[in-house]
Amino acid sequence: MKILIVENEIYLAQSIASKLMEIGHVCEIATSIKDALRDEKYEAVLLSTNISGQNFYPVIEKHRASIIILMISYISNDTVTNPIKAGACDYIQKPFMIEELIRKLQHLSDFKTVKKENITYKEYVKNLFATANLEPIDKKIKFPVLIKTNFQKNADALVFNYATAQNEAFTFVSLTQNNAYEKIARTTSEELIYIIDLQNLKKSEKLKVYNMIENKRAILCSTDPNEESTLTEIEINNDNKILDQGDILCIDDYVKYIICNFQNKFPDTELSKKLGISRKSLWEKRKKYGINKKK
Repeated sequence: MKILIVENEIYLAQSIASKLMEIGHVCEIATSIKDALRDEKYEAVLLSTNISGQNFYPVIEKHRASIIILMISYISNDTVTNPIKAGACDYIQKPFMIEELIRKLQHLSDFKTVKKENITYKEYVKNLFATANLEPIDKKIKFPVLIKTNFQKNADALVFNYATAQNEAFTFVSLTQNNAYEKIARTTSEELIYIIDLQNLKKSEKLKVYNMIENKRAILCSTDPNEESTLTEIEINNDNKILDQGDILCIDDYVKYIICNFQNKFPDTELSKKLGISRKSLWEKRKKYGINKKK
C-alpha cells in the first residue's frame, strides 16, 4: 500500500514510516500541508490534525479517494467530527500502538474493497433483472413463502427487488449445496433467507426443509408447478418459459432445466431421447448438477 504521512513531528513520522515499511508498505512523508498537496496518488493518508496554523481540509479534499486516517492529540468536533464529515475515514489518538494503526489500515482497506464489489454486484444484478416486469412482493406478506415459477430468473428478480425495497441483505441457499441445511439452521428468525432448488428434493427432504423454516422469514422457490405446500404461495408463469425477453440459456442450463422440470413427467428412457443423450449420460448429468431423481 502506498501511504502518505502528513506530520510535522519528523521523528514521529519517520518512526511510523519505518514500521509500516517493515511489513511491505511504501511510505512518503509530508511535513506541511503544502507538501501534502503534491500531485500524487496514495492508497492511504495518515493526517495529523495539529500542524500549527495550517488548514488540513485541503488535504482531505485532495485525497478524498484515499483512505484517510486522522492522527489526533485529543477528541473534539474540530479534530474528529468535522473532518470525518468532510471525507476522512477514521481517527487514531496519539500516542498509539503501531499495531492498532495497522489494524485500522487493513480494516478500512478491506471495507473499501468490499464496498466497491458490493456496488458493482448490485448494479450488475439490477441490470440483469431490468427486463423483469413483476408485481412486487407485498411488504406485509406472511412468511415463510413459496414461489412457484417456470423460470428461475423471475423468482430471483422478485426476491432481489423485495430485498432492495426493504433495504436489507438476504442469505442465499441452493438446496443442491452440501451445506444447505447447515446454512438454513444458522439463520435467525429475523433474517431474510432465499432458498432455491426445492424441486430437486425427495418428499421426506422437503418436509425437513419446511420444518426448518417454520418460524423464519424464508422464501422458497420451486420450478415444479405441481409443488404442494401449506405455505403462502406466489405463482410466476412465463409464457415463453425457456426464452425470456431475449435471454437464451446455455446448453448446460437448458439440460438442467429440462431434467428438473420434466423428470417427473417422463421416464428416463423418453427423457434422455428427447434430450438426444443416452440414459447413462442422463444419470451422469444428474450427478454433475446435483439433481436427485424424483420418486
